[in-house]
Amino acid sequence: MSILTVTNGLHANSEEIVQQLGKKFNCRIISDSKLLEITHQTHDISLTTLQKVLESRQIAFNDFTHEREKCLSALKNTLADFVSDGNCILHGIIGHLIPKTVTHVMRVLIIAEKAQRIKNGMTKKGVSEKEITREIELSDKHAMLWTTGLFNQKAWDESLYDIVIPSGKLDTTEAVDLVSKYLKKLPFTLEDLILREVADFKLTADVELALSHIGQGLLVESNRGIVIVIIDKKVMLLSKFQQKIIQAAQAVPGVKFVETKIGQNYYKGNIIHNYEFETPLRILLVDDEKEFVQTLSERLKMRKFTNEIAYNGQQALDFTDEEDTEVILLDLKMPGIDGFEVLKTIKETKPHIEVIILTGHGSKADRETCMSLGAFAYLQKPADIDLITQTMKKAYEKIAAAKA
Repeated sequence: MSILTVTNGLHANSEEIVQQLGKKFNCRIISDSKLLEITHQTHDISLTTLQKVLESRQIAFNDFTHEREKCLSALKNTLADFVSDGNCILHGIIGHLIPKTVTHVMRVLIIAEKAQRIKNGMTKKGVSEKEITREIELSDKHAMLWTTGLFNQKAWDESLYDIVIPSGKLDTTEAVDLVSKYLKKLPFTLEDLILREVADFKLTADVELALSHIGQGLLVESNRGIVIVIIDKKVMLLSKFQQKIIQAAQAVPGVKFVETKIGQNYYKGNIIHNYEFETPLRILLVDDEKEFVQTLSERLKMRKFTNEIAYNGQQALDFTDEEDTEVILLDLKMPGIDGFEVLKTIKETKPHIEVIILTGHGSKADRETCMSLGAFAYLQKPADIDLITQTMKKAYEKIAAAKA
């Protein structure tokens, strides 16, 4: 039997249809949560990070940690194993990661009108219309972000599927019969071709996983062990970057030859400074002047200083509670929780974080207060970008020495 991927709108009665399909074709049903769990165990990636990627939430410092790319590659790797084994229904949105080149996968969408889904949800869960509506809209949002990120298409776009089942108009038996009839109409694919398609998909996933530490913007294609990696992003020192890709890809079992090509989005980077760190600094910029801090963020990224932004003191404290942060560049005068309070709290609760003050309203007394609270350095606006980066480099040296 061809493998089925089933995507559905929440409360579109997909569970019953999928269960009946599983019984009819005597195959396993693999949910998104199961795929996440297997990937977590196989690739030692936290479930929290995998869930963030599935929900298209921001991954802090991803420009340099490449966690999103690693997660997507690992999920493809997990999918490739199920595609190789066959005889399963992949129920959720992760199945969209299987490329169209794997022709024995049948893609199914189960959907109903929103009003019908709200009614179904209220009946099933016994909660208010408002609560069910919120639940459906959140689920739809995650599905939309997922397919937009992968294909630049909406989740319910019919072009993504082989068949669409309107569950509000068909009962379970009719829906299962419709899938069965469509399966019979599909052209049979020669077994050796199926095996080759699966092998190419698995090798592509393996190479993507091997290249995930290099980052985004690398598109991988494979055909009988011949691998093409398309560089679809800005890079410096192209020949050195190509050699890095080739070396990593050639180490993957099954790869016979590696070629690199230039994609449409490639252009050479024009970066003035490039500090080489053993591990990139994880920097949080905290300033309520949005235009200033956004510009500073981009200038630092050009110099390979990975960073995220918080626009007030509370956001900064919340961020450091959830994410591994090494350096904070902190403004003092902010509404609500000011920089002094942020500095005091950080050094009391997370003393390993180095805090650099960058303020336009400071005084000698403020400087003395900040240094006594444990600030690494105190800079005045407008500070030269080279002074800021050199100060961060010194903070890195202190962090590295403490870890040694």
